[in-house]
Amino acid sequence: MKEEEIVLANIRQRRSIFPISFVNQEIDQEVLKELLVYASYAPNHKNTQPWRFIVFKGKGLEKLAYQMAESYKSNTPSTQFLQKKYDDIQEKILRSAAIVVINIHYSRMLPKWEEIAAIGCAIQNLWLAAHAKGIGGYWSSPATITTLHDFLELGEDEECLGLFYLGYHHEPAKTPSRQPIEEKTKWVFE
Repeated sequence: MKEEEIVLANIRQRRSIFPISFVNQEIDQEVLKELLVYASYAPNHKNTQPWRFIVFKGKGLEKLAYQMAESYKSNTPSTQFLQKKYDDIQEKILRSAAIVVINIHYSRMLPKWEEIAAIGCAIQNLWLAAHAKGIGGYWSSPATITTLHDFLELGEDEECLGLFYLGYHHEPAKTPSRQPIEEKTKWVFE
């Protein structure tokens, strides 16, 4: 297969793979570092490189799982609290081989939306690189991320934008469904 075909197939077949599908296989730290290096090649205005990552694996996952579950519990009215959701938050994290916490550092040189867009590009790069290595993942932005600032030791100009769950899996490759591009494109020639 030619390089172009490989790249295009990777783009077409990339999709969300959830922790329920992850197998019990560690992701080597060097592989995680490589994924983050690919993420860092994302386009970004004025080269602000606004992405900041915190990687949890091993015992770190236990700390994150506890923090996320407790955050849910302490920020949910007792009449709405569900023990199943509390348990599911922890299980999803603990089934993952690693979690990359996606943070942004606002440069104050650009509109926030431009730096958020750069983060989206970085995560797409990470996602494509992970997919190419047989690693599944997905980006989640639960409401509880707004309570993680102190736990993550974020600075004044930093914000958590979500968690990227990673794990090896045995899901078959398939192309996600998309609406025809004709329904989403307007052509102007004159």
